[in-house]
Amino acid sequence: MKKTATLMLTIFYLVSLSACNNDGPKTSGLALLQTTHPSPTILSENKDKEMDVAKDVEREISKFKELYDVAVIKKDKEMLVAYKVKHLQRFRMKQIEKKMTKLLEEKYPKYTFIVSSDYKIFLEAVELHESMKNPNYSKKKAKERFDRIVKLRNELT
Repeated sequence: MKKTATLMLTIFYLVSLSACNNDGPKTSGLALLQTTHPSPTILSENKDKEMDVAKDVEREISKFKELYDVAVIKKDKEMLVAYKVKHLQRFRMKQIEKKMTKLLEEKYPKYTFIVSSDYKIFLEAVELHESMKNPNYSKKKAKERFDRIVKLRNELT
């Protein structure tokens, strides 16, 4: 009798705790677990023209069968391309990055590409994309954050 009561109390306690942890879906929090497919983010003034180029880059990168998610952020003549590699393709990450960089530099010679498969860089890119949705988030702040992401990327290599 005592064991049953203890077991029931434990189950009730566990169910109560698990029910309290529902903050709703957050894209950046789930970015590592599932595909998010954020649209390209533009940090310059001429958004329409720049968006076409960024979408083309995203489309080109999405064609790689080894990848399952891509985030593109464009600031002036710099473009950050963060992507996630399928699990079984992780052994070929250097080859994939080299192939991707070569393709982008040949197809878009006017731009400088920062290419990264690092999850932290991808997560930062997704968070910057979400921050840009807020109308109170300034372009200056966004550009500073972009520069920090690029600096972080360069430190990781």
